[in-house]
This record gives sequence, structure tokens and C-alpha cells, in this order.
Amino acid sequence: MRAILRFCLLLSLALMLAVPAHAGPGLSLRWSSCFGDGGAQNRNFACNTNSGSLNVLACSFEVGQDILQSSGQELVISLATAGAVVPAWWQFKNVGTCRQGALGLNTVVDINALNCVDWAQNGPATGGIGAYDIGSGFGFANTATLKIAIAVPAAALADLFAGQEYFSCNVTFTNAKTVGTGACTGCTVPVCLVFNSSKITTQVAANDRRLSGPMNGIDSDFCTWQGGAGVVTRLGAGCPAATPTKRANWGAVKSLYR
Repeated sequence: MRAILRFCLLLSLALMLAVPAHAGPGLSLRWSSCFGDGGAQNRNFACNTNSGSLNVLACSFEVGQDILQSSGQELVISLATAGAVVPAWWQFKNVGTCRQGALGLNTVVDINALNCVDWAQNGPATGGIGAYDIGSGFGFANTATLKIAIAVPAAALADLFAGQEYFSCNVTFTNAKTVGTGACTGCTVPVCLVFNSSKITTQVAANDRRLSGPMNGIDSDFCTWQGGAGVVTRLGAGCPAATPTKRANWGAVKSLYR
């Protein structure tokens, strides 16, 4: 009888270990939709058209403890490419870059979302891209850092509760200038994208919380483009090790949205 009970106990333990636990507080970055709604970790593109579906990166998070009266978020997303430098196809926003107008941002949650709740439930959030630093964010020529600020009006502050995945924003980019005259090279280059950090802000600075790491305790905070293979920096190889977490100075970023 003891042997049977021991076997059952070991079997139960094995089954528990076999199922990845939902670890709680942290971040998620997925293609098309939130982590909890089945967003994809990798996106492949044949790089054969300038039109077609918009490439959408869904950013979401979960807090470890309730945060009352949240006013917004300050996000840092980094990428590292499989090459010596960031290719032209991944150069956005800055004047003179090959795909200057291809990068965008919206705060509209997927209408089909079931498990991911819009954090700004009391009114629409607004915000934008404060900076896209190419080859300078971490001192590596094949990396870039995206900085985003999102906020709601004082009359629409949101209460955030532990155990719920919240939608933050969508980072978007088009397929413009992929082929044909004026095409930007590098669409086929594998890329690793990492949701490095998100500062959850309130009207009282002491109550702000900074999140980092995967929401699922494993790999939810990064995703890949074209498989992500071959990404190497001086920090090592692979995704997400290629891009470290870094604290940012947000004074300049937030001032853009006042």
C-alpha cells in the first residue's frame, strides 16, 4: 500500500512539474494578440510585398500586487539583429532612416481578446513613441531601443489587480519598402525583440512599480522575427540574452506627452 501511495505522490508531482506555472508579475510580448489570448512568439514573413497585414506586437503585463489609481506606463523594448548592424529595414522614426514612417503605436486592445483586459478601463489611454535609439541603447551596433509613454487623464485613473493580464499597447510596423524601387535591405534578417521593462506610474511616485522579466516565468517577455536565430552581441548569443534590462531616464520621454 505504501508503495502505491508513494507512486501516486510521485506521479502527481511529475504532472505538476510538467505543466508550466503561471508565475504572476511580469511582462509579455507577442505577435498579433496578448500572451493569454494565444499570441505567437515568432513571426515569419516572406519579404515579398510592400502591403499585406500590419505587423503587430502586443505588449501586456501582470502586477504582483494591486496598484490603485494608476496613471500610465513607461515601456522599454529592445531588439537585437543577426548581423553586425541594425539593417535598413529595421531603421524607423529618425530623420533620414530608410523606413522612417513605418513604425507606429496604438492603445486599442484586440476586439477578440478574452483573457487580456485593457488596463485603461475608465477611459482611452493616449501616448506615443518617445525615442527609437539605433545602435546606441546598449552600445552594440546591432541593437535598438524603443521607448514608449502611455497615460490616461486624471479623471480616468485605473485600479490594477494582481492575477490579471492587462493589455498595454500595440507596437506596429508596415511592410513598406520591402521590395521594388527604394526597397530597404534586411527584412529577412532574424531579430530578437525583448520587452525589457515597464514602469507602472501613479500620481504618487512612491507608489510606482517597475516590472521586468517574463510574466509566465519562462519566455513571455521576448519574441522573434524570422526565427531569431544567429543573434549575437558581446553579452552572448541567443534571445533574450542578447539584450539586457536597462533603467532609462524618463524625464525627456514623458515631457513629449504633457
